[in-house]
Amino acid sequence: MSQSVIRSIVQTFACRPKRIRPDSRISSSQATTVPATDSTRGDEGSMASGCCGNGGSESLGPLHAMDAPKEKILYVLCLQSPENENTKSGYIATVDADPESNKYGQVIHRLHTDDPQDELHHFGWNSCVSCKNPAIKRRYLIVPALRTGNIYIVDTIKPSEPSLHKTISGSSVQSRFKITYPHTVHCIPSGEVMISYMGDYRGNAKGSFLLLDGETFEPKGLWNQGNEQLMGYDFWYQPRHNVMVSSEFGAPKSFMKGFHVGDVAKGLYGTKLHFWNWEQRTLINSLQLPADGAIPLEIRFLHNPESAVGFVGCALGSTVYLVYKGEGETWEAKKVITVPPKTVENWVFPSMPSLITDILVSLDDKFLYFANFVHGDVRQYNITDPENPVLVSSVFLGGSICKGGSVNVTEDAELTEQPDRPSLKGVSLQGAPNMLQLSRDGKRLYVTFSLVTPWDLQFYPEACKQGSGMVVLDCSDAGMKLNEDFFVNLGGEPDGPVRGHEVRYPGGDCSSDIWL
Repeated sequence: MSQSVIRSIVQTFACRPKRIRPDSRISSSQATTVPATDSTRGDEGSMASGCCGNGGSESLGPLHAMDAPKEKILYVLCLQSPENENTKSGYIATVDADPESNKYGQVIHRLHTDDPQDELHHFGWNSCVSCKNPAIKRRYLIVPALRTGNIYIVDTIKPSEPSLHKTISGSSVQSRFKITYPHTVHCIPSGEVMISYMGDYRGNAKGSFLLLDGETFEPKGLWNQGNEQLMGYDFWYQPRHNVMVSSEFGAPKSFMKGFHVGDVAKGLYGTKLHFWNWEQRTLINSLQLPADGAIPLEIRFLHNPESAVGFVGCALGSTVYLVYKGEGETWEAKKVITVPPKTVENWVFPSMPSLITDILVSLDDKFLYFANFVHGDVRQYNITDPENPVLVSSVFLGGSICKGGSVNVTEDAELTEQPDRPSLKGVSLQGAPNMLQLSRDGKRLYVTFSLVTPWDLQFYPEACKQGSGMVVLDCSDAGMKLNEDFFVNLGGEPDGPVRGHEVRYPGGDCSSDIWL
């Protein structure tokens, strides 16, 4: 692909976006009441009235959840170094996050999976916050492996020592449903667990959603019809508006070989958002994003269950799009944030995009956070006016433009000089920020440094060899600051260096809980 096309992907478009109706943000008058029964799948129970939560103050709403006890342990998915990935499996690390503990910032337990080829990536809980059924607790972590498709059911009855409860073979799922490369895990109100998938059995792009039984965890079938022609990645549902939105990464046979810009022109990467009828489980519309919306990844709605507003981070375009209900009850999207590219020397292209990866929204719907995997910073935006996010803070934690590296920045619309590469406890941070998890009170943002192995090797090979870490940013209305007391040195693990990916807390968090 030519350099001019690369620039067209990352440039800021000058067209004036349409104004969002003010009442589309939180209007309860437009909220759709979800029926007590599922008209299309009556034998599987209601999508709205089923229960799968813990109860307690957290179930009253996101603002109540902000007053819940602070997290004292974290679960982190860890990937092996290239030297060990064929002989040693990845694992779920339990990390002490209690500042009063003498093991603060240390890995206190490791639960290895069965297959060295797994590639642990995302995971989620068996139960969601809004449901009331006391028979189903937030107890099990659902951990699908990206490469093998194995699904590990992890019991956290002993929170500091999780154990393997059950394994569902990825080959059996592939054989039954012809789907591969699982990604996002969400519990849903019926008590079931839903997992998004990105590929077919040949590694071609195929977006699908698998349902697991909420008690046995056995695969029950596809949530969708299975014949839709679309790519897959992340999803979020808002039952009061009878909608689910899903996003697109690309074809596994492409992205699992690393990023090759020519694959964008071949149509092997995503450019669309998909809107589904939540009750009927049918595709309503697929919205083609502009060129700067290429590779739309994480989708996050505001936590207010009445809200018809969400955000999606678009990796290659280095943009954030606002998703909202427009005129005529149709779902639309418009760009609200652009991270400008940097003009550089000694990089693969003279124009360097930021490559937005993970994004999340604080429980009070006040702040949006996202990571720039190539530039290397984490950003905080005030989104009290969702149409006009305001940059509050940016903290560089590594990346491709730090001083002392090979890349020279010759033109930068935001910085006056290249940032320093930070060090904690005598260890230089390797790689770049990718995954984020915010504490429920909105005061601590945990950050890990792995995207997916082929991309880690391509962009940050030293981080793959030396391992990475996990850090925390202290957050307030005034901005973010790196906490120098907390550092999980994953490069110093007993069996060799590893890299961390997604993070979860025992009590729920800002990206797994959806209020009804």
